[in-house]
Amino acid sequence: MDLTSDPVDGALVVRVNEDRIDAAVAIQFKDRMRELTVDRTGTVILDLGRVDFVDSSGLGAIVSVMKFLAPTRKLELAALTANVGKVFRLTRMDSVFAIHENAPAQEIGNAQ
Repeated sequence: MDLTSDPVDGALVVRVNEDRIDAAVAIQFKDRMRELTVDRTGTVILDLGRVDFVDSSGLGAIVSVMKFLAPTRKLELAALTANVGKVFRLTRMDSVFAIHENAPAQEIGNAQ
């Protein structure tokens, strides 16, 4: 699972560099998110701007990451594509997550 992260304004922005989060990659997604966030503090913003498809397994994986971070850290979402935004609205998960229209810009020299 291709995820990259960088600190931006006190938060950790994790960018999903894949077009799908589905049953085929859900476990890899959760494992990679844990690797990237285990030693971090503060809010984690998941940039879904490149993701065009999330199925129920992918949604479950995102919720699992939220639970892993809780209660000391928040998982927020950013840059949802139309298809992904529809999934979050239909499942009412848009009321569970803070959703930002755009992901924070990457700070130069901080990419991981």
